[in-house]
Amino acid sequence: MKFIKQTVPAVFVKRPNRFQGYVEYEGETIMVHVPNTGRVKEILIPGTKVILRKEDNPNRKTAYSLIAAYKGEALINIDSQIPNKVVEEALLAGKIPKLKEYTDIKREKFYGKSRFDFLLESPEGKKYYLEVKGVTLETEAMASFPDAPTERGTRHVEELISVKKEGHGAGVLFVLQMDGMKGFTPAYEQDPLFSAMLYRAKMEGVDLFAYDCRITESSLELSKSVPVVFREEAGLF
Repeated sequence: MKFIKQTVPAVFVKRPNRFQGYVEYEGETIMVHVPNTGRVKEILIPGTKVILRKEDNPNRKTAYSLIAAYKGEALINIDSQIPNKVVEEALLAGKIPKLKEYTDIKREKFYGKSRFDFLLESPEGKKYYLEVKGVTLETEAMASFPDAPTERGTRHVEELISVKKEGHGAGVLFVLQMDGMKGFTPAYEQDPLFSAMLYRAKMEGVDLFAYDCRITESSLELSKSVPVVFREEAGLF
């Protein structure tokens, strides 16, 4: 997807709280909105080059949103609203082979106590619940999720196991918001409970997808599938 709004470079200064950051832009220190509740401490480091999106709402307190940052030469998207939009675009274009049969795409539908990002239906009436997770954590070209404990994420995965047992399709799609990743693995140190639940989900037949992204300062699109790697299978304990 191409970003409709203008984007400009700046230099990161600090992030006093989850939604508020400060950057150096055109010789001034300005406050910007950070559209990500995660920590992303390994990305938002003082002095880092970041990308701002110019907003057009006159009632906003901030004129810009901080949507991406460089980690070395790699550009990483941190706008938490982008992954769902990119996945929807890919689903509509049939770019995810295993999900091509599902042509009716609905956003944010409930199953049990959880609201999933997508409910997909085939012309024959088959249902598939899909949860999307945006990934920004990366070490030596291996992407990981989450970057902090996520009770909500663990509950979503557990609910998807129930979806599968009820006879519906169920999956988690990890959007690696950077390019050139070798694979994806759960972030065991950050959240062992989520990691264990994700492995259990795989054993119960829940689909696990991981796609990296082709990203520029003005666009982002789903690129290629990469392997999902578990310690349990690699014998790394």
